[in-house]
Amino acid sequence: MKTIGICSDHAGYELKQFVKKWLEEQGWPYKDFGTYTAESCDYPDYAHALASSVEAGECYPGIAICGSGNGINMTLNKHQGIRAALCWIPEISSLARKHNNANVLVMPGRFVSEEEAAKIMTEFFHTEFEGGRHQKRIDKIPL
Repeated sequence: MKTIGICSDHAGYELKQFVKKWLEEQGWPYKDFGTYTAESCDYPDYAHALASSVEAGECYPGIAICGSGNGINMTLNKHQGIRAALCWIPEISSLARKHNNANVLVMPGRFVSEEEAAKIMTEFFHTEFEGGRHQKRIDKIPL
């Protein structure tokens, strides 16, 4: 497995700390792109760094967290090589991989418990992309 890239803003910092612990328990390497404290900050600063690393093939996949998940998700998806999926339940996470071949998992830090995050990540990491008709649709995403 490649190194998993992770990032958050201040609102996602606490859940990101759990994500790091969870990844360590799985024995999976990760790179933390920040933030490194719970002090107020701007999510694009960290999202762009993570997205660039995923696009360059240095990290795969990525995990990003902000308060609602929306801002960091919007920022990540500005990158042509990123398919970030905002997931708040395991079923959405599974479908993001199965149908959309998502390469960044985004979670809403203020709305997902640690227990739910573990289930979401388990689905994301253990679901394979189906390809077929879904690949044709993914090929139409880039501008």
